[in-house]
Amino acid sequence: MAAEEEKVLYEKRGKIAIITLNRPEARNAVNGQISGGIERGIDAYESDPDVWCAILAANGPVFCAGADLKLIAAGKSGESGTEKGGFGGIVRRERTKPLIAAVTGSALAGGTEIALSCDLIVCSTETNFGLPETKRSLAAAAGGLFRLPRAIGMTPALECIMTGDPLPAERAYQLGMVNYMVPNDQVLDEAIKLAERICTAAPLAVQASRKVAIRAFTDTDDELWSASSQAFVGLRQTEDFAEGPRAFVEKRPPEWKGK
Repeated sequence: MAAEEEKVLYEKRGKIAIITLNRPEARNAVNGQISGGIERGIDAYESDPDVWCAILAANGPVFCAGADLKLIAAGKSGESGTEKGGFGGIVRRERTKPLIAAVTGSALAGGTEIALSCDLIVCSTETNFGLPETKRSLAAAAGGLFRLPRAIGMTPALECIMTGDPLPAERAYQLGMVNYMVPNDQVLDEAIKLAERICTAAPLAVQASRKVAIRAFTDTDDELWSASSQAFVGLRQTEDFAEGPRAFVEKRPPEWKGK
């Protein structure tokens, strides 16, 4: 338990949680300590009504080098994931709240897949994304083969997947995969600014809207119309639903309760 907590740090800053990969000596490669720690960090975030947005960051020069190849070579690839979250404790994890990836350094293979499993990405100008698995006769099995095409479009995604070549930060930004690209030492600050902007909105409305939006490329229009209506009806039952119009009329910032 203690070892896993040391390898993934959890910090609260007001309404924001920061989950930090802390295995820089191994380029934050994913093993049982990392995957278990990420899962517990997300558990803590999801269960805390006073935290409205989270950031997934990393210590060291590399965000995440993907799976720990020593585990794969030893036939222990299962230790790189959890039952609830899959690889890294995150790629198959059901979440209700927004999560921002703050990517410093490179995020290749499973590192790209972890970043893509977040809702938004802030990265360094020095970052390289990519799915190099085909260069090793492997397949990116942690979501990259379908999340990357959704993020940047089919043609450029197939180029990345089939060649295994890196996707530089500038190109990822141009293609819409990345929200903000800043110098390496500004990545976390930029991610915090983005989280703070999200936290000015009503948290339950953010969660309800996110729930519909992430289904945009998988559900039918009829299903999405229904889900949108359900989201609106559900929000009408909350205290914050009345607070928004009231604050507007009274010309003051809203005081959200998340209730």
